[in-house]
Amino acid sequence: MTEQPDVSQTLGRLLGPAAPEVGCDACFDELDRYVELELAGEDADAAVPGLRAHLDGCPACREEHESLRALVSGEPT
Repeated sequence: MTEQPDVSQTLGRLLGPAAPEVGCDACFDELDRYVELELAGEDADAAVPGLRAHLDGCPACREEHESLRALVSGEPT
């Protein structure tokens, strides 16, 4: 039996982000600050607009974010 893709995820990928999105280079430049703000309980999305939308749509940057967050917070990966 083949698993059906999630229609909302598929549409989201086709339509792109609803909010402004940064590119991979800008994401990489801002990722340290974004993670620090997240872990401090501050509004990282407001401080770095477009980064969350990029992380939602870019598996490579999302993986980098998850790894960095785990490293800085001491959480297991």
